[in-house]
Amino acid sequence: MLLGLHIQNLAIAKQLDLEFQPGMTVISGETGAGKSIIFDALGLLLGEKADAQMVRFGTDKAEVSASFQHGHKPSIQAFLQEQQLDCAPEDDLILRRVISAGGRSRAYINGRACPTSQLQWLAEQLLDIHGQHAHQSLLRTDTALHLLDDFGQSQGLRKEVQQLHRQWQQASQQLKQLQDRVQSQAAEVQLLDYQLQEFAQLAPQVGEFSELEAEQSLLANAEQILRVSDQVQQLAQDDEQMNLLQALAQIQHWLAKLQQDKLTPAIELFASAAIHLEEGLSSLQDFCGRLELDQERLAYTEQRLASLLDLARKHRVKPEQLPDYWQELQSQRQELIVSDQDLEQAEQALVQSEQQLSLALTKLSQVRQQAASQFDQLVGQQLRALDLPHAQFNTRLDAIHERSKQQQGAERATFYISMNPGQPAQPLNKVASGGELSRISLAIQVICAQHSVIPTLIFDEVDVGISGGTAEVVGQLLRQLGERGQVFCITHQAQVAAQGHQHLRVSKAVEAESTRSQVAHIDYEQRIEEIARMLGGLRLTEQTWAHAREMLNQAQQAH
Repeated sequence: MLLGLHIQNLAIAKQLDLEFQPGMTVISGETGAGKSIIFDALGLLLGEKADAQMVRFGTDKAEVSASFQHGHKPSIQAFLQEQQLDCAPEDDLILRRVISAGGRSRAYINGRACPTSQLQWLAEQLLDIHGQHAHQSLLRTDTALHLLDDFGQSQGLRKEVQQLHRQWQQASQQLKQLQDRVQSQAAEVQLLDYQLQEFAQLAPQVGEFSELEAEQSLLANAEQILRVSDQVQQLAQDDEQMNLLQALAQIQHWLAKLQQDKLTPAIELFASAAIHLEEGLSSLQDFCGRLELDQERLAYTEQRLASLLDLARKHRVKPEQLPDYWQELQSQRQELIVSDQDLEQAEQALVQSEQQLSLALTKLSQVRQQAASQFDQLVGQQLRALDLPHAQFNTRLDAIHERSKQQQGAERATFYISMNPGQPAQPLNKVASGGELSRISLAIQVICAQHSVIPTLIFDEVDVGISGGTAEVVGQLLRQLGERGQVFCITHQAQVAAQGHQHLRVSKAVEAESTRSQVAHIDYEQRIEEIARMLGGLRLTEQTWAHAREMLNQAQQAH
């Protein structure tokens, strides 16, 4: 419910602070007084385009702020929690929009800046404006279907369809991905098989490349190693002249003959050198004894190293990484293989999902067909009461054949109407005038009122172009809506104004060469005066006053 509205520097309104009550609130006033100020202000909260001309002349910005009692509406609570806006169900929800003199606007929810789209979505859950404006919800493509589901109480079925449709989409996508893999994997598997065959033929082993490099280096230098080994052994052990071992023994003998204790460490070191030399010669002889000049092995080693290097360059890896890369290619091929069992399971899941969705769609379609027939009949009755005696209203359900577009059901709903006998029915937005559209909307809202999820309805001059008797019916219908929620009605008809639970009068005042609108709640006597003005214009007679008093009393006593 709309609790209060603050308007500042909007058009000719300098500052308005209004509080509202449940029921039907009438808004009236002379032409040009600014009755549309409230309508325009709430339109801004509903996302209507901001315009610099809306800012009061001489001021730098305009501001609209509305407070709502949003209750326990699940969609609103879910939105507030998602946006991390602390607002308990019992707290007021404040929507605000500010327009600068330059035409730029900012939106706020409970004091926090937000995109205008979020403000618009939230406002649409709380109020709906019915009038001669482009944002009229009745003309939106999805409104007819939602109204029909509200009337037929099939919201639960629609949610079930939405959930099953999502499951069907997931199953369909999973099967398609597997099928695509089957189609595309043939070429990939062929390439991998070729690569794996290369690896299998060469069969690189872990650590092999380093070992081959060491072996190749040894084999390539074997001749030089043996030559140097012979030279070392000849120097150390040559019998034709004193060799290194003999020299070391002679050195030890000479030093020992000196019989100097301080030379003992030196003698011991030369003795140790002789021992190390003998061990070194033994090790060298052992190594050279096992070293062969194997040209075939050298050729094999060099060829093997070349093959490993070529394969590594081809796959852009280091030779040492070839064994790991071989394993990686094997894993890639395994992942590409889609088993027949995987495909069969995916196909079964899609068939099961398809069956469940089809069953829910059929059930929802049946409920909608039944609801549409009853809905059309009741709306037609209301239209005749609203001075549209020849109007033929029809809800057309057109089948949606593409499964991917059946998120809301297997049909789309469109409201059709023929305003005059002999004319073919056409969609509302192509047939009805502004005033007619308002009355059609009123008739629909009366029917849907018990199931409506929008607590505040605003009607802009729904009584345009209708007679006094019909205006009284319009007023009674609006009051019925107000008794179930909250209704605002901008009207020029006294018969409508008399039906209101409360009455706001809009007037215009000139102060210091500046014009501003004023809005005030009026009491019983003031309402009689306002209704008399609406009945008789500027010159009021006793009969006019009496008629106004009688009209107000009868309207209020009837309820």
